Amino acid sequence: VNDEQASDWVKRKYQKALEMWREEKQKRQQLETENEKLKKELNTEKSDREYDKAVHKQEIEDLMKGKFKK
Repeated sequence: VNDEQASDWVKRKYQKALEMWREEKQKRQQLETENEKLKKELNTEKSDREYDKAVHKQEIEDLMKGKFKK
């Protein structure tokens, strides 16, 4: 193995490692974007649930007071 062959081998290994790093970085960015989307959806669902809970509580209170009519 001469110096030129060794140098080519190192360059190929470096390029392969760089390519793998770029792919992993892209995957990580995609997952972070998806994670942020899911967090927003979760917060929306939590808000909706809290609203529904408050409405049901008020309906029960009104029913107990005889104010609720179907």
